[in-house]
Amino acid sequence: MRIRLLFILSMFQFLVFSQGYQFVGSRSIALGNATVALEDVWAFHHNPAALSGLKKISGGISYENRFAMRELQSQAYVVAYPMKKGVVSLGGQSFGFNAFRTYRTGLGYSMQLSELFSMGVQLNHHFVRINPAYGNHQTVTGEVGLLAKISANWQVGVSIVNLSRNKLSDFMEDRYTTLLRIGTSYKMSPNLLLLAEAEKDVEHPIRFKTGMEYIPMENFFIRGGFSTQPVEYSFGVGYAYKGIYRLDVGSAFRQIIGWSPNVSFSVLMK
Repeated sequence: MRIRLLFILSMFQFLVFSQGYQFVGSRSIALGNATVALEDVWAFHHNPAALSGLKKISGGISYENRFAMRELQSQAYVVAYPMKKGVVSLGGQSFGFNAFRTYRTGLGYSMQLSELFSMGVQLNHHFVRINPAYGNHQTVTGEVGLLAKISANWQVGVSIVNLSRNKLSDFMEDRYTTLLRIGTSYKMSPNLLLLAEAEKDVEHPIRFKTGMEYIPMENFFIRGGFSTQPVEYSFGVGYAYKGIYRLDVGSAFRQIIGWSPNVSFSVLMK
């Protein structure tokens, strides 16, 4: 157990982003997380501006077991509530195990500025709990996103997480994640969606991601994705009952570390 724990702790820098940010939702993960320009309820965790088109109350829950290790479990939820003007959203995510766990809870607001542009802002409360010998830490960060609808089939999204680069500790200037993303989604046909994205964590090399979603039959989805830095493959399937209730499953894969199975359920009102 001690060896396993030391291995987990030593690998955190390779397994996850810096503290405070995790991608969630099986659809996003199966698409290589190239989802900054993708409109669905999980946009709360990827680009709050992409929630502005929701017309009815929507929500979802998600679970991921990174690299099939019980110490690297992630759970998340989201609820979005459209108002007369704009969409209010609430969501959260937890990651880790008893000796190391992170929590993120956020409140967001999204609105359509014009026929071309939508914008979203979000405040996130972070809480990091480590073994009692190291103590806990909490802070509040800001997030902003933009979505441009170039045409009926083409969208471009931009998102910035942790604008103020909040500090986690004075040791080695450890900070919460600051992440910049720009990406696009293009619907080549009613049955085929393509996505591409560039992502830059200020402390890591730029990462390129692509994804594809194909609909071979009504309400059934097949997805695949690819990411660099580090290289990661992903795939998944989904089924939407009556176009409202959606169950998505999938997995991401890194050659040395292994598989990360995930599942999510959402209610997507339109």
